[in-house]
Amino acid sequence: MLIDTHCHLDAAEFDLDRDQVAAAARAAGVEIQIVPAVEKDNFAAVLDCCRRYPGCCPALGIHPMYADRAQPADLDDLRAAVALEKPVAIGEIGLDFFVPGYDPEAQEFYFTEQLKIARDSGLPVLLHIRRAQDPILKHLRRIRVRGGIAHAFNGSRQQADEFIKLGFRLGFGGAMTYPRATRLRELAATLPLEAIVLETDAPDMAPAWIGKARNSPEYLPQIAQALAELRGIALEEVARVTSANARAVVNRLP
Repeated sequence: MLIDTHCHLDAAEFDLDRDQVAAAARAAGVEIQIVPAVEKDNFAAVLDCCRRYPGCCPALGIHPMYADRAQPADLDDLRAAVALEKPVAIGEIGLDFFVPGYDPEAQEFYFTEQLKIARDSGLPVLLHIRRAQDPILKHLRRIRVRGGIAHAFNGSRQQADEFIKLGFRLGFGGAMTYPRATRLRELAATLPLEAIVLETDAPDMAPAWIGKARNSPEYLPQIAQALAELRGIALEEVARVTSANARAVVNRLP
């Protein structure tokens, strides 16, 4: 069994064949997918997706790249949805200092307020951390949550160790499959396996063998195989340990 800890199955890219995509993932052995929201206006789509497809579990949150169009009242809606819908995590939340043109103050406001919601509800968080590892670590030390997943981790070994100390697992996916991603592949090969979870980020973050095509959760076994080869261990061991890691940090998974 494999767990995809980050898959946007609700995305518009899957509107024409979502049933087939979900079925193909389960046929490939991907029995659980965490489907994160990105803004208040897609909470309903995420929740509907997770009701329709066995093994799909919702996370609710406001993505940093949607912070500019969020309103403070959206945080009240998030609190209400957390109480009513019982998501498995708060996410996708965080900071993105890679893409220009987004308001960093708005990002930090919504990120820290959502950390407080996660803290108060006892939920883990799914972190978007692009070019923002150190600022995110600063906020995590100040607002303590029950851990979570650093999605698409691409920081240094020192930063990885700091996330691990704070109770986080690190998400590895398609980016790890590119031979030129030497630093990331080194991390995947040498970090404690107990710190790693698998993800696709479908429809984004496509693995090397499909290039710029649409990513899909059915590719998770091949991503797991890439990790197994980097570490010189069996695929079955990767599947067993990474699934246990996901369950340990996201304790509402079925």
